[in-house]
Amino acid sequence: MVNRRLPPLRALEAFVRTVRLGSARAAADELGLSPSALSRRIGNLESFVGKRLFTRARQAMQLTDEGQAFYEAVNPHLEALTRAVENQSENFSLLRLHLGVLPLFGSQRLFPRLVELRRSHPLLHIDIDTGPHLEDRVGDTLDAAIILSRGPSRGLHAVRLDHNMVHAICNREIEQAVGPEPHRELLERQTFLIHNELPESFDAWKAAIGMSDLEPNAIDHFDSGQLMLEAAAQGLGVAIMHDDHLRRAADDRLARLYEISVESPYSYWFVCKPTALEERPVRIFHDWLVKAGL
Repeated sequence: MVNRRLPPLRALEAFVRTVRLGSARAAADELGLSPSALSRRIGNLESFVGKRLFTRARQAMQLTDEGQAFYEAVNPHLEALTRAVENQSENFSLLRLHLGVLPLFGSQRLFPRLVELRRSHPLLHIDIDTGPHLEDRVGDTLDAAIILSRGPSRGLHAVRLDHNMVHAICNREIEQAVGPEPHRELLERQTFLIHNELPESFDAWKAAIGMSDLEPNAIDHFDSGQLMLEAAAQGLGVAIMHDDHLRRAADDRLARLYEISVESPYSYWFVCKPTALEERPVRIFHDWLVKAGL
C-alpha cells in the first residue's frame, strides 16, 4: 500500500473559504486570521499541489483557471468528508436552518423532496417560517428564504430556481361561461383573484389578451397561493397564477383559460447573505436545492 501525504487541511480550509466568500479579507475574518497569515496558508497549498491557484495584485486575489478546476475537484470531497465525520461523531449537535418559504412552494415543491435531504444529512433540521416579508428578514430572523420576486435585493446571494408563464385558472363552470376565446363583456363579469405580492402578473395577462384596460366585476386579493387555488376550484373567481402551480396541483376541478403564453415577471429565488454560505446548514441546503432542481 502506498502511503500518501494528506494535504494541509488548514490551507485547504483557507482556500475554500476564500473562493466561497469571493474575498480574501472576508475569509481571513471568518477564520480569525490576518490577511498575511491567510495568504501564507494558501501559498503552502499552492506549493503542495504545484499550481498557482490565485493571482495576486494590489492585495486582491483572483482565482486562476487552475484554481477553479482545483476547487471544483476537491470541494465535493471536502463536503463528503465533513458529512462522514458528522455522521460518525457523537459530539456533533443538530444542524439548524431557519428557512423562510412561501406555503405553496413548500407544499408543492419542497416538502415532497425533503426526505431526500434528510437521508443524506440526518443532522440537518429545518425550522419553516411562512410569515410575511421573507426577503427583508434574511440575515435577521431567517438564515435563508425562498421567495417569489422580480429579482432579489442587491447584497444577497441569489439563485433563480425557475422561469414561469402566467395562467388564468378557474373551475370548469367558469371556463364554460367565458368561452374558448377572450371576450371582454364575459370577462368583465368575473371576479379575479390576485396575490398581494404579484400584481404585475394580472397586467401581463391582460396585455397578452389585448385588453390592458380590462375592468373586471371585482378583484379579490390573497396572501396565499394555496388558498387562491382552492378559491378558484370552488368557483369564487379566476386566479392569475403560474403554470407550474396548476400543473403541480393536479386538481381535476381546475382549468386554464385560453391557449395564451404569457411570460411571468416573477420567479422563485433562493436568497441568503453571502457570508451565510459559510454556515454548514445554509451551505448544505443551498447545494442540495441547486442539485435537486426544485
